Amino acid sequence: MNVAEPEIARVHVPWRRTRRLVFALLVAVTTGLGMWTMFRILHVGGLTPLEFAILTLFSITFGWIAIAFWSGIIGFTLTLAGRDPVSLARVSSPRRPNDVHSRTALVMPIHNEDVERVAAGLEATCRDLSPIPLEHHIEAFVLSDSTDATIVRHEKAVMAALQERLADHCRLHYRHRDSNAGRKAGNLGDFCQRWGRYYDFMLVLDADSVMSGDTVLELIAQMEANPRLGLLQTVPIPVRQDSLFGRANQFAAAVYSPMLATGLSFWQSDAANYFGHNAILRVEAFTRHAGLPELPGRPPLGGDILSHDFVEAALLRRAGWEVRMRTDLGGSFEEMPSQILDYAKRDRRWVQGNLQHLRLLGGRGLHMLSRVHFLCGALAYLSSLIWLAILVVSTIDALMRALIEPNFFTSNAQLFPDWPIAPPNLIMPLLVGTLAMLLMPKVLGVCLALRRSPAQYGGRARLVASALLEAIFAMLIAPLMMLFHSRFVIEVLSGRTVTWDPQSREGRALPWREALRHTWPGTLVGALWAGITWWVTPTFFWWLTPVWLGLLLAAPLVRWSSSLSLGRGLRRRGLLLVPSETSPPPVLCESPPLLKIFRGGEPSSPPRERHCDMPTQSFIHYRAEPPTTGKRLTLDE
Repeated sequence: MNVAEPEIARVHVPWRRTRRLVFALLVAVTTGLGMWTMFRILHVGGLTPLEFAILTLFSITFGWIAIAFWSGIIGFTLTLAGRDPVSLARVSSPRRPNDVHSRTALVMPIHNEDVERVAAGLEATCRDLSPIPLEHHIEAFVLSDSTDATIVRHEKAVMAALQERLADHCRLHYRHRDSNAGRKAGNLGDFCQRWGRYYDFMLVLDADSVMSGDTVLELIAQMEANPRLGLLQTVPIPVRQDSLFGRANQFAAAVYSPMLATGLSFWQSDAANYFGHNAILRVEAFTRHAGLPELPGRPPLGGDILSHDFVEAALLRRAGWEVRMRTDLGGSFEEMPSQILDYAKRDRRWVQGNLQHLRLLGGRGLHMLSRVHFLCGALAYLSSLIWLAILVVSTIDALMRALIEPNFFTSNAQLFPDWPIAPPNLIMPLLVGTLAMLLMPKVLGVCLALRRSPAQYGGRARLVASALLEAIFAMLIAPLMMLFHSRFVIEVLSGRTVTWDPQSREGRALPWREALRHTWPGTLVGALWAGITWWVTPTFFWWLTPVWLGLLLAAPLVRWSSSLSLGRGLRRRGLLLVPSETSPPPVLCESPPLLKIFRGGEPSSPPRERHCDMPTQSFIHYRAEPPTTGKRLTLDE
C-alpha cells in the first residue's frame, strides 16, 4: 500500500527576515563597539603595524564572541518564556503519536567499530519504540563499510544474533560494502540508492547514538506534519562519562547546549545546520539534492568532503527544503572521547573538514545562512590560531616597548619633548566586558537549571559548585587546546592530510608517559613565554597568567582529567551530576543480556534492491527547482 503524499505547503515562520536582521545588527553593533574601544586604546601616539595587526585579529575574535553572546541571551529569554524558537508559539509537551503513516529507516553507518557496543545502543533504541506496530513503519539498517576482515566477520555474527533477538520487535537489516568510497556520506548515499525508495524518512544514528522511542516518534510526526521539512536536527547530549574530562564536558552540554541551540535556532529558523547524526531526513529530498561532489585538487583541502553534514544541509536548503533544529526534545544522546588527547584527535579530522568549507563559500545558489555556517565552522578552529597570533603579537609589542627606550625628541630643531600620552581609561572596561560576554551564556544556563530542575544536578549548591569547577577546568585547558587547534590548522594549510579512523569512546586513564609525550612542546613554550615576559616586562607577565599557567600544567591536566577514579569520586560527592544520571530515561537504563554470538553466524539478507540515482551536485552550476515528492515503494513492490 502506498501512502499519498500531502500537498506541499509553506509553514509560517513569523518575522523571519526581521529577526535575522535584528540579530545581525546586534552582533555588528557589539563588534563595532569592541573594535572602537580597542582602537582608542591602541591609537594613542599613532597606530604601529603591530598594533594594527592586533586590532584586526581582535575584531575577528570579538565578533565570534558576540555571536555566541547574543545567541545565549536569546536562547535564555525564549527558554524562560517557554517559546518555540522557530514559530515563537508556546512549547507544548511532546506527544507520542497514536499512528504513523510513513515508513522510516533507522540507519547506523559503522566503520571498524566495537560492534557489541554498537549493538547494545541500537537494541536499546529499537526496544524503546514498542507501542507502535513497528513491523509496518520503522526498520533499522546497520550500514558497514569496515575494512578489517576480522571485524567484518564479527559484525556479521553479532548482527545475526541481534536480528534473532529483535525478530518479534523490529526488523533489522545488515549490509556490508567492500568499498569505503566517500566515507560516511558515501555509505549513506549507497543506502539511498539501493533501498531509499522504500522509505519516506531516515533517522541517521552514529555508532554511539541512543535515542528514546518518544523522541523518534515525535520527529517522525513533525516530518509528516510539514511536507516542506527536509531535515530535522536534535540536540544530542553526551552520556555515560566517567573521567573528569568527559564528565566536565557532559555537564557543560547538559546545562548550556539546549539554551544555546535555542538561540541559534531563533535566527537560523528554517536554514539551520546538520550535525551528521541524531537527525531525521526526508529520503527523497536527500537522494535528489545531497549527492556530494569531490572538491578539485588533492587532500587535505581537495578530494572527498570530510565534514559532509554542513554541506548536505546547505544543499537541501538550496533546493528549497527547510532545515530545522528541534531544541526542546530530550531523549537524544551520544558518547564522546573521554580524555583530551582522543578529543583532540577527533578535532584534527574536523579541522580538515571544516577548512574545506571555505572553498564552498561562493557556491552557486547557496542560502546566505549556509555560507554563515561554513564560515563559523571554519572559525571555530581558525579562532584558536587568531587568538594565538594576538597573544604573540601583543607579547612582541610589549617586549619592544620595554626594551626600546622612548625618544622624546624626534627632530633636531625640537625645543620641547614629545611626552608620551597616557592611554584612555578603557583597558579594564574592555577586559571586563569581554570576560562578561564569554561567561554570560554559562551564567544564564546555570540560572535556567536553578529555576527549572536543580535536583537533577544534585541540588542548588552542588549545581553552582559544579558550574564553577567546569568553568575553571575549561579555562585551564583552553591554552592547550589553542595550541592543538593552531597546529592542526597550520598542518592542513601546509598540505598534511589525516586518516579518518574510528572514534575512541572507551574511557581509559592515560599514563604519564603518553601525557608528557603530547604536551611537552606546549609546556616548553609556556615556560619560555613566562620566563621572558617576567624578566623583561613583569606587568605583562601577570596579564598572561591564564595562558602560561595552563601550558605549564598541560601534562598534569591531561593525565588527571583522564582519571576514571577522579571522575567517579566527583560523582559520588554529587559534583558534575547530570539528568541522565540522576533521573535516567528508560532507554539509558536498559541492560539487555549478552548476545549469544555464534562464530560464523550470517545475518539475513537485506531487502531486494530498488535502485535510484543520486545525482552529484555542483557548486559551480545550479538551476533552482521547486521541491517535490515522489512515489514511495512498499517492500512487496
